[in-house]
Amino acid sequence: MEEKSTARGDALQAIRHTDEPAAPAGAKLEIHLGCLRSTLTRSGQLFVEALLVPGLLFALVLHYAGLLPALGASLGWCYLVVGTRWIRGRRLSGTMLMCLGMMSGRAIVALATSSALLYLIQPVIGSVCTASMFVGSALFGRPITMRLARDFVSIPAHVLARRGVRRMFTEIAVLFGLSRLADAGMTLSFLHFGVSAGMLSRSLLSPLLTLCTIGACTVWGFRSLRREGVRVRLGAPALATA
Repeated sequence: MEEKSTARGDALQAIRHTDEPAAPAGAKLEIHLGCLRSTLTRSGQLFVEALLVPGLLFALVLHYAGLLPALGASLGWCYLVVGTRWIRGRRLSGTMLMCLGMMSGRAIVALATSSALLYLIQPVIGSVCTASMFVGSALFGRPITMRLARDFVSIPAHVLARRGVRRMFTEIAVLFGLSRLADAGMTLSFLHFGVSAGMLSRSLLSPLLTLCTIGACTVWGFRSLRREGVRVRLGAPALATA
């Protein structure tokens, strides 16, 4: 009986492996991340400049001086960072410019309505839309996380074609989408205690939740790739020598 079970398990394992696309001759199941240290440094700097400092400035100035000075302080910081980079001839971050545009639009709406509450409700709606986009892409079998990953990391086609790798990107898309729903719910819950509590949630707790989610997605991704036999290496792939 045990011999039959073992034979059946070996047969199923063989079928599973034959379902996977064959890698080109000499190709390895590897993903190279490039220079990880410089990437993490840029990401951390961007997080501080575009999210943490403007959010804290808005919360503090709103508490002590009101809506108009708070909007001026947070937007002033962003324009100062962008202007400094432009004057020094440094590359302007697309993410920073996107955040600046979004904050400017939210500020215009808040000034037109004289409502700090509306200023905080807008990113809640954005979080719900983001969650719908991530979860929806996973349900349709085209996870947006796969497209985003390829913007930063070079993933070989034969690795990306593996069913387990694509399933990993789908799971991460669902995980990140659910975290955006949790973020929206957290902000709405804090807004029940007042605008200051809501601003604390948006400026401090929301970024922390995002960082924790990114960390969880990273750990989940590495574990899934390891199960698939895909190795993740630092640095650029070695050039083939004749």
